Amino acid sequence: MIAIIDYDAGNIRSVEKAIEALGEEVIVTRDKEQILNADRVILPGVGAFGDAMEKIRGYGLEDVIKEVIANKTPFLGICLGLQLMFEESEESAGVKGLGILKGKILRIPETPGLKIPHIGWNSLSYPNQGKLYKGIPENSYVYFVHSYYLKAEEDVVVAATEYGTEIHASVEKGNVFACQFHPEKSSDVGLAILKNFISIEKED
Repeated sequence: MIAIIDYDAGNIRSVEKAIEALGEEVIVTRDKEQILNADRVILPGVGAFGDAMEKIRGYGLEDVIKEVIANKTPFLGICLGLQLMFEESEESAGVKGLGILKGKILRIPETPGLKIPHIGWNSLSYPNQGKLYKGIPENSYVYFVHSYYLKAEEDVVVAATEYGTEIHASVEKGNVFACQFHPEKSSDVGLAILKNFISIEKED
C-alpha cells in the first residue's frame, strides 16, 4: 500500500492516478495510522510554501512525516513536496520547513528570454548516482512547473537541470527521495521514475 499525504494541496489526484496506472494499491489520507502502516509514502503538492506548512502543522502531519522517515519507510516528495522537506523558502519568509534535509528554496532569477514560472520540459544531468534514475538515460526530459528552486547544502543531489541557474532537480538521502519536477506528468520517463521508487525496499 502506498499512502499519499492529503494536506489540501493541488495535484494530488494526478499522482494517485499515475500510481494506480502502475498497478499499485494507493490511498489518499491524512490519517496517522494509515500513513505509518503504508509500505511507501508520497508527499506531492502544488501551491505556496507557507500555506502548505500551515496546513501540514494544522493537520498534525509534521510529526507523522518525521516518524515515517525515522521508521525508514521509503518517502518521496514531489514539487512543493520537495521544497517542504528543506529548511526555508524565499516564497514565505519566516516560515520553517520540515528541515529533513539541509538547503534553501530560492526564487528562480530573472533571466532575459526565460519566463517565470518555469513551465515545461527540461533535461536532467546526474551529478551523483540515484536509485530513482536506474535505467533512465542521462539527458532524459521531465516536466517542471515552479517559480522557486532548490539549492541544497549537502551532497544529496542526484539530478540537476538548468533554467537561468543550476536547479537541484532531485535529491536522495537514505530512505528520503524528492523531485522538483512532476514524474506523474513526465510521460514514460516519469512513470519509470515512480516505478523505481515503488521498487525500493524499506531499509532495516
